[in-house]
This record gives sequence, C-alpha cells and structure tokens, in this order.
Amino acid sequence: MTKSIFISLPVADLAASTAFYKALGFTPNPQMSDETAACMAWSDSIQVALLSHAKWRTFTQRPFPPAGSAGHMLSLSMETREAVDAMSLAAAASGGQADANPPEDHGNMYSRDIADPDGHLWGVFWMNPA
Repeated sequence: MTKSIFISLPVADLAASTAFYKALGFTPNPQMSDETAACMAWSDSIQVALLSHAKWRTFTQRPFPPAGSAGHMLSLSMETREAVDAMSLAAAASGGQADANPPEDHGNMYSRDIADPDGHLWGVFWMNPA
C-alpha cells in the first residue's frame, strides 16, 4: 500500500459536514463511507474521515475539545493565491468560517485559515516555488 494519511474528524452533523467538504473540492469516497462516516478524498494519498460522534466514540473515549478551542490545524497547499481565496469563500458559503485567523501575506507565501462547521481548523496556503 502506498503511504497515505487518513485524518479522522468528529462531526456533529454528518450531512452538513459532507456538503461542506464537497464545496471545498473534496471528493466523496463511497467505498469507505456509510451512515456513520463519510470519507472525503483530497488526493489519492490524503483522505478525511468525517465521523459521527457515535462513530468517533468507537475510536476513543477522550473528551471532545471545548467549542472555540483548537488542538490542531491541518494545512492544504493550493496552486495559486486565487485558489486560496476561492476556498475561503467556499468555506464561508458552506457553513464554515473564512479567516478564522487573520490572513497572512508574506509575498512568497499567502495563507487564509478556515474552520469547518465543527470548528476544525484548516490552513489554506500558496507558496511561490521560486
């Protein structure tokens, strides 16, 4: 098996979260989805498993983080600055939050952080390869 990453996230509303990630450009993976989980592919090697709270509890009994807190931020690289802006707009239009942190523009790197409907943070960025 090729090395890949599966990110598991607990979500309160599976249908709303699935729609949110579709709006950002993730592709549903029906082979790894059911009524308790939706697997969403970012690429062949990066998958996000959206898990109902009941399904999440089959993996761990650790407490959910308090609302408004952040235990991690995942980041996605984009091909252009415009793609970063487009994802931020899609997040806001699909039940998430655009600019969960202030945007950063360092000339050769541009980023905008978004939050999904459950508050999971994603850093969306573009870097100049030169």
